[in-house]
Amino acid sequence: MPSLKEYRNRIASVKSTRKITSAMKMVAASKLRRAQIQAEASHPYAAKMFDMLSRLVAKINIDDSSPFLLAGTGNQDTHLLVVITSDRGLCGGFNGSIVRKARAQIRELLDKNRDVKIICVGRKGRDVLKREYASKIVHTFEGLGKKRLTFADAMEVSHFIMDMGARREFDVCSVLFNQFKSVIAQVPTATQLIPFYVPEKAEHVAAEPEAVYEFEPDAEYILKDLLPRNLSVQIFRALLDSAAGEQAARMTAMDNASRNAEDLTKKLTLRYNRARQAAITKELIEIVSGAEAL
Repeated sequence: MPSLKEYRNRIASVKSTRKITSAMKMVAASKLRRAQIQAEASHPYAAKMFDMLSRLVAKINIDDSSPFLLAGTGNQDTHLLVVITSDRGLCGGFNGSIVRKARAQIRELLDKNRDVKIICVGRKGRDVLKREYASKIVHTFEGLGKKRLTFADAMEVSHFIMDMGARREFDVCSVLFNQFKSVIAQVPTATQLIPFYVPEKAEHVAAEPEAVYEFEPDAEYILKDLLPRNLSVQIFRALLDSAAGEQAARMTAMDNASRNAEDLTKKLTLRYNRARQAAITKELIEIVSGAEAL
């Protein structure tokens, strides 16, 4: 049975831990507010950019002369996965969920005899994925948005991807990130970036008879300018969603840790009081026994 001193030391340690987790919860809550505003503000612009490109793509013919960002290489042999996680831990299962999705997608591609290349945005994803797929990680971005996430951070990632595309080092590029739904819900999501993918709903919207547009200059010229910008915008949206989800997950994790520390403090205090009472009772019995012996 632990001594009274050991109980006191452990109670003091748990209380100190609770102070730290409570402070981290407050810091995460303040950062979450700013990150959530940024993420929610980016959604309408990214959605409209995608919708406009979808309508534009529906008006042209895609062939071998089309831009790489639009048509790709025409093959499906090499897939580039951009896995977005955090640089720091203590955020519950936030990083684990996206890593599991990345592993599942990698295994699925390898089973189809596809070559896989990985770009890790965030140290935590790199640290886990390199245990199994170190040879497939081509680059890691760390410290993006350390003070405040900006569009320049997204452009740094998109330019690296476009440089790889210019050298035809991959055929298909997808981004995997935690989509921010709410403070308690972050959904692991995979989105194809290259070649530009138009889902069925967007195709239906683009095919509506009332959607008539005139382009000046021509559609091909506009696409050459908009496609690189769209790539950066979609990556920026993914980074913002991931940043907001990270702070939300950290706030929730630290709140749970604080509650657990408080419960543990109560249990340890109860055990300490019982041990102290037993020690006092034992001393009284020894005193009474000694008095009776006299």
